[in-house]
Amino acid sequence: MPYWLFKSEPSTWGWDDQLAKGDVGEEWDGVRNYQARNFMRDMTVGDLGFFYHSQKERAVVGIVEVITAAHLDSTTNDERWECVDIKAVRPFKKTVTLDQIKADERLAGMILVRNSRLSVQPVTSDEWQAICALGNTKP
Repeated sequence: MPYWLFKSEPSTWGWDDQLAKGDVGEEWDGVRNYQARNFMRDMTVGDLGFFYHSQKERAVVGIVEVITAAHLDSTTNDERWECVDIKAVRPFKKTVTLDQIKADERLAGMILVRNSRLSVQPVTSDEWQAICALGNTKP
């Protein structure tokens, strides 16, 4: 199963907002980067991802599930921009900070470490397991 990471500024859309949407989830809209959009096109319903707070917190705070295949982003009429919908699965028992991720040798090749500006990115199975372990959270 592929895994993903979704970055959000908590002042705009945070984990609590995602949790409040319940099983109906929320469209992961507003992405205007071709690489991030292409990653969303590769997603399958049921894929899991990390919910990552950017800005000051810079930490993985929860796990989300992709609940729709890629579709036109409702915030634009431009057909180039697509997105998926996601729902919250569970919070992390202990958040995992970017500093912790950077300090862990197992995660040195992670896209988050190499390209911190990309808002949607793949996560390998090994990276998924390592971050869940760091956060004392069931994978």
